[in-house]
Amino acid sequence: MKRAGMALVTAGVVVLGVAGCDSGEPSSQGATTTAKPVLWDPCTEISDAVLTEAGVDPSTEESGVGGHAQSGWEICAWDAPEYSLTVYTTNKSVEEFEQKPGNVDFQDVTIAGRAGRQFKVQGASKDLGCDVVFPAEQGIVQLEILNSPLESGLDDPCVYLERVGEVLVPILPN
Repeated sequence: MKRAGMALVTAGVVVLGVAGCDSGEPSSQGATTTAKPVLWDPCTEISDAVLTEAGVDPSTEESGVGGHAQSGWEICAWDAPEYSLTVYTTNKSVEEFEQKPGNVDFQDVTIAGRAGRQFKVQGASKDLGCDVVFPAEQGIVQLEILNSPLESGLDDPCVYLERVGEVLVPILPN
């Protein structure tokens, strides 16, 4: 159930990633080669020990959106009793996130010594979620917390994000 709300938020963010990177250069056999950036994969790069320290259950891992890969993105999500955590990587820029309609309330934040841009996604789940994008050589790394819509009296999702970020940010790609 928690992921149903996450899917709504995720769908809005993933819309940014519809364009691929194609070099368009034909090879000597006449085939077209594709130069796609190698993205850091949170499902394989974040250890179970780090996930447990961050407060999520490693056994709840879900790759992609609803288990489906998204072109131009690496996405992985895990659950905790109060919230879900999703980590995204893409070759998009922070500026593209800032210009995307529906992404609002941007502010500078520093988590575990790393500067990023915190924001919310407009809509019914706006008060349940909190996102931070960090610039990286490959594009961005994004952390998203989505509070469970089934629980009441939870901390602000940005508070959870800061706690989780203190554990995860040191291992994220620069």
